[in-house]
Amino acid sequence: MNDIWFGTTKSPQESLEKAIELAQKAIALDDGLPDGHAILGYLYCYRREYDKAIVEGERAIAINPSGAWVHSLCGLILTYAGRPEEAIQLIKKAIRLNPFGQIWYYIYLGHAYRSAGRFEEGVAAYKQALLASPDNIFGHVNLAAIYGMMGREKEARDEAAEVLRINPKFSLDNWARTMSVFKDQSLIDNVIGALRKAGLK
Repeated sequence: MNDIWFGTTKSPQESLEKAIELAQKAIALDDGLPDGHAILGYLYCYRREYDKAIVEGERAIAINPSGAWVHSLCGLILTYAGRPEEAIQLIKKAIRLNPFGQIWYYIYLGHAYRSAGRFEEGVAAYKQALLASPDNIFGHVNLAAIYGMMGREKEARDEAAEVLRINPKFSLDNWARTMSVFKDQSLIDNVIGALRKAGLK
């Protein structure tokens, strides 16, 4: 999956199918493995099989109802599937379950707020992630996008400069491929358009 995210694979489709195969194998070995179901659900989103993805995410939570990580990942699945308001509740619960959890909880929360059109709250979530990890490129890319979508062009350009500081070879084409997981094409178009306007290529 990281091969797809970081653009290090020559065949994203092949990498995706291998990842799905491995997640399915994990579940075949132990159907009571919540992480296996959560990861499989996440991967199904990349096939745009959102109903199957949600089933796997809900199964993960049923197996481990106090698991912060599975709540956050199920929230991400719901965001991808175009159900951000439900996602917000799950991701906020993940943060309550593990207040010292990964910065990804806040990245996922930012995605959900952005998808719901709650931009100010999205900015706050992405900034919270960057407080814990100032050089996290995902936080800066997403802040650049959301600022651009809000019409805050200077702040968008400042964040784009941070992206290029961290990774001078940043590719908007690669980023657009990772965005294909979102069901809402207009959201994808708005994010990519905002990043391009902020100066990323």
